[in-house]
Amino acid sequence: MATAGKIIKCKAAVAWEPNKPLVIEEIEVAPPQANEVRIKIVATAVCHSDLYHLLENMNEGGFPTVLGHEAAGIVESVGPGVTEFQPGDKVIPLFISQCGECRFCKNPKTNQCDHGWASDRCSEMAPLDSRFTCKGKKVLQFTGTSTFSEYTVVNQMAVAKIDPAAPLDKVCLLGCGVCTGYGAAVNTAKVEPGSTCAVFGLGCVGLAAVMGCQAAGAKKIIAVDINPDKFEKAKVFGATDFVNPKDHSKPISEVLSEMTNGGVDFALECVGNVEVMRSALESCVKGWGVGVIVGWTNLHDVSVRPLQLIAGRTLKGSAFGGFKGREEVPQMVKAYMDKKLKLDEFITHNMSLDQINDAIELMKRGECIRTVLSVSPQ
Repeated sequence: MATAGKIIKCKAAVAWEPNKPLVIEEIEVAPPQANEVRIKIVATAVCHSDLYHLLENMNEGGFPTVLGHEAAGIVESVGPGVTEFQPGDKVIPLFISQCGECRFCKNPKTNQCDHGWASDRCSEMAPLDSRFTCKGKKVLQFTGTSTFSEYTVVNQMAVAKIDPAAPLDKVCLLGCGVCTGYGAAVNTAKVEPGSTCAVFGLGCVGLAAVMGCQAAGAKKIIAVDINPDKFEKAKVFGATDFVNPKDHSKPISEVLSEMTNGGVDFALECVGNVEVMRSALESCVKGWGVGVIVGWTNLHDVSVRPLQLIAGRTLKGSAFGGFKGREEVPQMVKAYMDKKLKLDEFITHNMSLDQINDAIELMKRGECIRTVLSVSPQ
């Protein structure tokens, strides 16, 4: 392409400081260096983890930054040493790397990787190195991706090449939310046929978890949320029962225990709230119940009573649904293309990048499942 090897000036939504509206700015995106890929972002969605960094985490060391990590785009150019990708490839950037060489990548039990931003800058949620500048200042790349920008640069170990026929404004959801929830059910919890499940929180991640529970053959899937307007949507993805904690005077774990003869087999917390995490564990049946922490937060400790675990319950965590991104995200795209996975049903709003602050407000108020932003034309 004519832009290869040159600095690209383009539009991006910059978060200059915590808890302030994003600002549409012209930024400079440097050419990719060794083992890097520069991507034209076509579509990106707003995820709660973006809001978490902006409004809850508020780590000063993580600003200024360009947020966004759930996206799809087209390779514009590649740096030295890149052989797997070429200009024109359709790709999904990944917030969890897969180097393929470290002890975690070589272990089938995990999708963690020793490389990438998460290994040493988890609180700041961005690597120190960046290809972005704006008004003469370095701008950090959130989770190493920064997709609220017309162009971004990502290490090749954090890019998945996908089917060239895939609609980018749909499969962008596989960059985080849908894989995170679906995989938490099928990969991390390992939901079993005929089992009983509870999913706490019916945002995109929670609904994807419901879909995963159904795909795994669960016979009873209880959707738990304080917003009853979400129950009809949960039914679309396979939920069989619905509970609003506000309708009950007793703890939600007691309500679920009474509904299920002692507790559910699997409980997935998709909120990012430590009190809900405890409730999820306490909703599990003793002996074999599995609680999975899916919601992203790093602000508070989660506390449990030892007897809850001594009685045989398990509490575990799930990042990106346990998917090894470079290998398995393309398989999820194929599942969607083969009509074995829902994506369109998650999208409640379509906007432009200029409307990013409106999209954030929709999510803050709980009035959307996923808002997809059109960033660049294909």
